[in-house]
Amino acid sequence: MYKVLVTYDMFREGFTELEEKYEVTFPEGRDFTYEEVWNMIPEYDVLCSMFDFPVNKELIDHATNLKLVSNYAVGYNNIDVAYAVQHGLTVTNTPAPVTAPTANIALGLLFDVARRITECDRKLRTLGRDMKVGVLENLGMPITGKTLGIIGMGRIGKALARRASACGMEIIYHNRHQLYIEEETKLNAEYVSKEELLARADFVSLNAPLTPETRHIIGEAELKMMKPSAILINTARGPLVDEHALVDALKNGVIHGAGLDVFEFGDYPLPELLEFDNVVLTPHIGTQTLETRIEMARAVSNNVIGFFEGDRPITRVLRP
Repeated sequence: MYKVLVTYDMFREGFTELEEKYEVTFPEGRDFTYEEVWNMIPEYDVLCSMFDFPVNKELIDHATNLKLVSNYAVGYNNIDVAYAVQHGLTVTNTPAPVTAPTANIALGLLFDVARRITECDRKLRTLGRDMKVGVLENLGMPITGKTLGIIGMGRIGKALARRASACGMEIIYHNRHQLYIEEETKLNAEYVSKEELLARADFVSLNAPLTPETRHIIGEAELKMMKPSAILINTARGPLVDEHALVDALKNGVIHGAGLDVFEFGDYPLPELLEFDNVVLTPHIGTQTLETRIEMARAVSNNVIGFFEGDRPITRVLRP
């Protein structure tokens, strides 16, 4: 019987079929540490890793029986995919369950920053009747008729484009490869260079994976290309944005605001970002719903079962 090691504490509901077929080890009440996984991994055929658990060269070399890494995330920058594939391992991820919720949180952040929802809520709670109200107070930015620039037109970028188009937004995008014209027509999206996107967009949403090429895809130079009225949205990976440069841009009015679900240096933003009323921050909650968590676990299980049984498709990561 194949042995499966799950590194993270998660609802068991999504793993029911996996447990029926194989010997599965879970942590109890907390995630396994890297050291604990290191000690156990030589016995296991499968590692079910989380997006923040490093599957590096050293661990791969140490995992002498390992055949599959089934990652609980759509992103896989935590895994040295090239090294894993080179050593005969298969790597999978879970794109389908995360697409809709992540697109939804991106659109939510866009609305929130533009219409100053969180800002007004916070001021009402802290200032009470001292908060200024009136027909010319708390003016925000409209959504309908504005231009959304999407960097990274994969599953989530496309899902966001469909939602934004339904809100009456114009969609432009930049991607490593241009979409087929038929798909562009369905999405009502126009392919442009990154430079044109930054110059034209009222909202810039980052929906690209984190790779060496996309790290700091938004830095000081890119922020200066954006409109002073533009709003930056990042629900992908924190290091896509040079956070120090973003703080400076917000301080100096280079751009209008930002909505961030991910941060460059881990789970928390730079303290300076907490001081801006025109910045909305959420702690990587893009997929934080009960249903999504269970569906992601089920996708992890399906990848493992499909890999060994060949009875269902798996979402294989083919490149780093």
